[in-house]
Amino acid sequence: MTNEHIGSTVPRRQLGRRLRDLREGARLTVTQVVTALEWSKPRLWRYETGQVPIHPNDVEAMCRLYGANRELTAALKTLARETKSKGWWHTYSDIPEWFELFLGMEAAASRLRQYEAEVIPGLIQSAPYASAIISRGIVNDPTSDVIERRMAIRLQRQQILTRRDPRAPDLDIFLSEAALLRGFSPEIMVDQLTTLLTLSERPNITIRVAPLAAGPHRAFHGSFVILDFPEETPVRGPEPTTIYSEHPTGALYLDKPNEVESYSRIWADLDRVALDQPGSNHLIRQRLREWSQ
Repeated sequence: MTNEHIGSTVPRRQLGRRLRDLREGARLTVTQVVTALEWSKPRLWRYETGQVPIHPNDVEAMCRLYGANRELTAALKTLARETKSKGWWHTYSDIPEWFELFLGMEAAASRLRQYEAEVIPGLIQSAPYASAIISRGIVNDPTSDVIERRMAIRLQRQQILTRRDPRAPDLDIFLSEAALLRGFSPEIMVDQLTTLLTLSERPNITIRVAPLAAGPHRAFHGSFVILDFPEETPVRGPEPTTIYSEHPTGALYLDKPNEVESYSRIWADLDRVALDQPGSNHLIRQRLREWSQ
């Protein structure tokens, strides 16, 4: 997988996790480590959580303190050099840090599972729909320059669905029927629903609809994305399955086993209430005809 696709996000998180495991294996507390290395606690926390790149010299100092062998130290120093890599999104200076992290994880994922209740997800939005929803903003209406940049980012994100190297991720989406009904102009919605039908023909994309008539389900708390990642190498094991939940001013990243299990159960319940692919396409066509009238 090229650095252009994943940037430094996944290497930072993987390296931080390995260093934290080494520290805990050496039975050293955060206080003991920062005292020995003459660092601050925030610095170590940012390293271990993958918030910032790590210089190979800092990795070597940590490995020496933790008693890591020469081979592992060399491998982690190599991984540290990857934490300085930049993905395509780094050319946009106004992307919030919490969303920049998601862009790197989205680009590195081998499978994306997403539930949306109110809108069509960004990865499968048509250009007119994307422009309309970006123009509306969250709190204030953005300027034309901001709209243009956000449109460019959204269209760039969508390219992961057709890339060849690395292989395009599998995308499984559950939509509430409300997303088909709550729209903009008829022209925009006709274009968007036609796009959904076209995308659903791709072998790596599944778009299923949970009809309003199906009743309540366990996803009533809101939208989310489940990201699964490919195997890497012995040093770079697979990134753990991560749940992404976005809010107007930030996002949650959940990857503890009990958290992933909870969302897996929610996903299974959506599978229960949603129509299959042919049934979903039938409902989309029905809503498409209504928007066309």
